[in-house]
Amino acid sequence: MSILYIQSHSGGPGAGVARAAQAGDVAIVRERELTPDQIEAADGLITTTHLDQIGWLAYAVPVQRLLARGGRWVFNGHILRPFLPGLAVYMPLLAPKREDLALTRLGEHPIFAGIDQQLLAKNRGVAGFYGRGHNPMPPGATAINGLGPGHLPIDWHWRLPTGGEMLVHAGNEFWGCGDDAELKDLLVYRTIAWTGGRL
Repeated sequence: MSILYIQSHSGGPGAGVARAAQAGDVAIVRERELTPDQIEAADGLITTTHLDQIGWLAYAVPVQRLLARGGRWVFNGHILRPFLPGLAVYMPLLAPKREDLALTRLGEHPIFAGIDQQLLAKNRGVAGFYGRGHNPMPPGATAINGLGPGHLPIDWHWRLPTGGEMLVHAGNEFWGCGDDAELKDLLVYRTIAWTGGRL
């Protein structure tokens, strides 16, 4: 399986992703060097919150083809340019209070299986890093984690009608949240394994 991790900023990808790349489990491609042919040859995609969504529209056709052949895509960030039919623009929380940032597990997914979501709710004791809004779910999607008392779907899974699957997180990369280094590594491992169809 060929999995592309799209590196969309000038820094590095993070230690867990770098180790996975060294092991040959994922290929890191800088967004400015990405070609449609690379997507055409891939089986899965992982994108970060730094994705240039205007530029990404140019890859809409190869991404749809990847999904149509059963590929998987893990998307992190705020959807501002809906690049697939069914997606909608991110909705931020307005003046959130502490209770609006609470996380609740709503559905199961292999990436999050057995993980206490509260371990990802704070960074150094501060809440809100996991996310402060949600990307509205398309019809047929399933909520994984909810935000606040309204259980807004901050994480969801979607089997597209045309084929393929997406896991969408409305914030910075979820494997960077929390203070437990081993948990972060586990989330990176599971994200890559799920994207490659091994989980």
